[in-house]
Amino acid sequence: MTTTRTTTRTDPMSQTAGETTERTTERTAPASDTPPDAERLRRWRMVLGADSADSTGRTLTGQDAAMDGALDALYGGGAGKKPNSRGTGGRSAGLGASAPSVARWLGDIRTYFPSSVVQVMQRDAIDRLGLSALLLEPEMLEAVEPDVHLVGTLLSLNKAMPETTKETARAVVRKVVEDLERRLESRTRATLTGALDRSARISRPRHRDIDWDRTIRANLKNYLTLPAPDAATTAGSTGATGPTPTGTVVPERLIGYGRSSRSAKKDIVLCVDQSGSMAASVVYASVFGAVLASMRTLSTRLVVFDTAVVDLTDQLDDPVDVLFGTQLGGGTDINRALAYCQSRITRPADTVVVLISDLYEGGIRDEMLKRVAAMKASGVQFVTLLALSDEGAPAYDHEHAAALGALGAPAFACTPDLFPDVMAAAIEKRPLPIPDKEYQP
Repeated sequence: MTTTRTTTRTDPMSQTAGETTERTTERTAPASDTPPDAERLRRWRMVLGADSADSTGRTLTGQDAAMDGALDALYGGGAGKKPNSRGTGGRSAGLGASAPSVARWLGDIRTYFPSSVVQVMQRDAIDRLGLSALLLEPEMLEAVEPDVHLVGTLLSLNKAMPETTKETARAVVRKVVEDLERRLESRTRATLTGALDRSARISRPRHRDIDWDRTIRANLKNYLTLPAPDAATTAGSTGATGPTPTGTVVPERLIGYGRSSRSAKKDIVLCVDQSGSMAASVVYASVFGAVLASMRTLSTRLVVFDTAVVDLTDQLDDPVDVLFGTQLGGGTDINRALAYCQSRITRPADTVVVLISDLYEGGIRDEMLKRVAAMKASGVQFVTLLALSDEGAPAYDHEHAAALGALGAPAFACTPDLFPDVMAAAIEKRPLPIPDKEYQP
């Protein structure tokens, strides 16, 4: 049975937590000698919350009561009041503004729920109860479960963060960044290295550089049947009664491997919107930027923007420095950012520009579109990502997305796992692997 506490939880993220909580409850179910009806009522009581206690007739004890207390403190009808116990039955809901109470609650949810649920509940606590200010305290940062969304919140608080907290915040951010690098680096390198090798094929190779598999496939249309050998000769030498037909592929066009070079084969420009709604995208773009910058065959530039433009290329050796060099929030001037990127392009035919933005343009819309058209006309491969995150399609400007699509730069949301394939297609100048229709304008 999968349901949520519909009487108290209306936020979609909290519904996810509720659903997972019900599964967690199943793992802590009593022994099999519990009567089926009693177990069913217990599960309904856990899912629906304290408001259902009278109708279900169930009183929670032990770990069930503690889990229910942690949930009710965040999602219960009394949210905002200070809790007076740790789930022992006589409690009032809410986390209040007390740092010790919140720290205790963070410890409780890490005890009772898996990491994925803890991260959802932390996000809900920050959004629903306004706990961002408490993240400026080192003790609080040490208690939270780090994830991409927490990093985004910390970056938005960067300017207000006291010096005593900054080192702890950097440690939290570094842990998330290192986890992302371990997950994403190897596949990104493998995918893009293959794409770069394939994009470097040459048509007049030396004999030792010929790619015979691709050469044969490219010349199958030139297959010729050879004249049959003399029947008597064939019969005498093989014992056969007739000639065996033969043929050959005429290699009219040779395809070879490009020789490795110490110079960059492709220039990559990541142009990232750092408005508040793009926090997760900024985190992932910084990690990917660092990975791409470490590849000798790529020349990578990272540009972040709001109404101003900041080039963070010199900091790409450490994505944590990149992230703390951003300033989430503010307006958006895509046209100004693209003008800067355009001015740095020296090899249009070998350049891929990736614009990561929700396209809510505060600058000059027509100029922005003209710049994209000019870059594409010069040979630049232009990619528009509405988001680079796990969440899928965000809110975005549909009119601008449609206009870019008409220019041959379709806008779509991209998950981190898909990003290497998108970049590989852009490098090879193939059609982009656009995900399902729900991600498109």
